[in-house]
Amino acid sequence: MEYVQAPATSSQGNILCCTCGVPIPPNPANMCVACLRTTVDISEGIPKSVTALFCKQCERYLQPPATWIQCALESRELLALCLKKLKGSMTKVRLIDAGFLWTEPHSKRIKLKVTIQKEVMNGAILQQVFVVEFVIQYQMCDDCHRVEAKDFWKAVVQVRQKTSHKKTFYYLEQLILKHKLHTNALNIKEIHDGIDFYYATKQHALKMVDFLQCTVPCRSKTSQRLISHDIHSNTFNYKSTYSLEIVPICKDNVVCLPPRLAQSLGNMGQVCVCVRVTSTIHIIDPRTLQIAEVDGSTYWRYPFNSLCSPRQLEEFIVMDTEVIRDLKLGAGAGFRSNKHTLADVWVQKTSELDTSQQYHCRTFLGHLLNIGDLVLGFDFANSNVNDDYLNKMNPNHVPDVVLIKKSYDRNRRARRRNWKLKEMERDREGLDVVDERQYQDFLEDLEEDEALRKNINIFRGEWPPVESDTDDEGAPCISLMEMLEDLSLSDATGGEGADMMTD
Repeated sequence: MEYVQAPATSSQGNILCCTCGVPIPPNPANMCVACLRTTVDISEGIPKSVTALFCKQCERYLQPPATWIQCALESRELLALCLKKLKGSMTKVRLIDAGFLWTEPHSKRIKLKVTIQKEVMNGAILQQVFVVEFVIQYQMCDDCHRVEAKDFWKAVVQVRQKTSHKKTFYYLEQLILKHKLHTNALNIKEIHDGIDFYYATKQHALKMVDFLQCTVPCRSKTSQRLISHDIHSNTFNYKSTYSLEIVPICKDNVVCLPPRLAQSLGNMGQVCVCVRVTSTIHIIDPRTLQIAEVDGSTYWRYPFNSLCSPRQLEEFIVMDTEVIRDLKLGAGAGFRSNKHTLADVWVQKTSELDTSQQYHCRTFLGHLLNIGDLVLGFDFANSNVNDDYLNKMNPNHVPDVVLIKKSYDRNRRARRRNWKLKEMERDREGLDVVDERQYQDFLEDLEEDEALRKNINIFRGEWPPVESDTDDEGAPCISLMEMLEDLSLSDATGGEGADMMTD
């Protein structure tokens, strides 16, 4: 039997550190890690304390040289901003890792844990971890300077509507709040027949103009005024003005269409009722239930006016009603409404109950009206209306009364309303107190029209909500499923919401 010897295995020997004499594996520096770190500091030249500028008004950080960006605490954007401040001093090292260390939100300190590597002493690679502290200093940005000045603006959007009622403006305000288009405005000023939006840049004004043109039927005009001119660099400084005129038609207005427009819409009757104003004017013929939409360009081509204001509506009581089941329309007729019911109604004014005077009319509210109900309408028989198209109509085609909407107890509806809307902050200098009646009319329109309120945000009120969708009278209400919770920011102690960083 022969024994075979295993091959000898080579083992790497240790050397002594040239500084402290500790046995270590061989390395190009012939030094242990502890002595190498005491001898060479690879983080030399990298600042350990850096200043970061923060605007309290808009909560943005300055990214040199002149860019202000929005960053949340411990976000990727804030990490990139902090590393860009260290980029100039880290050209000779390699960045391995970076992350935030927790600090109090009100301490005005941001701590960044950085890991770097660098080749030192004959090719040895050393890795080091250190902390960089960013001190937050407050500085107001240029945009907030202009906001505080309140007089500096580059562009203004003037929105006007020549009507006595502001239903369209209330609806437009809620759309602006929902899409947050008011945040870029330097100042919002309300005047008698409209509202003005002031902007620091022309781009923000153009964004608002495009939004308004897509939201409400309107037409616009643009003008510029030269402020200054630099002949050396050939640059001009202008102030731009954008004027938008909304069509003077609101919800529940009675209108008389031009003959050519009525014919082009499917041979509708000229006397119609406006049921809704969104990006187009929605009208309905109370005699045939025909519906049509008139956009802004069509309206300005064939303009027409409102025959009555909401204050001219009178209250009637329903004496008798008869639903019309089958109504044949002529050739070329347009679409008919499926949400309304055509009916013949006999009504009497509540102010003339001691007389026997009754009025017969045809209405689109047959699905809502019963005997004894109250309804608001416009009395053509006893009114003097100055309208060119109405005066040229055949008197037999002009109805005696046009019913607009069913009337409910306003005080009871206001007490049971368990929702609210937000308002846009604006300057109301030189104006009287807001007409509460007009605002209540708008709130009632939202309760009655589901298609109108689906485009806006409705918030739950602070008072106990009503569980049923309708009250005792049958007046429509907004269900809880359509309401949003009005959230408010609060700090960790449970108090009122405060700024992210305070003194």
